Amino acid sequence: MSKKIKLIWDFRGAVSKETAEHHCIHLQEFAKIEKLHFYDINFTVLSEMHTIAFIIVDEVDMKTYRDALKPHRGQLG
Repeated sequence: MSKKIKLIWDFRGAVSKETAEHHCIHLQEFAKIEKLHFYDINFTVLSEMHTIAFIIVDEVDMKTYRDALKPHRGQLG
């Protein structure tokens, strides 16, 4: 079984939630166009001024997502 990797994009500022929500749309579009598997695409509000968007993928697909979409960071999912 492959490890799951959570790729994360940080958004800061007064409209961070709205920006992260919109970024999730682009993540879904990319996965659909490239026909890549993922487990979850979502966002999490960490504070009023910091929201993250993330996608959880198999380790085997991580490089494809990372190289094309340039996440800010990643962690084991």
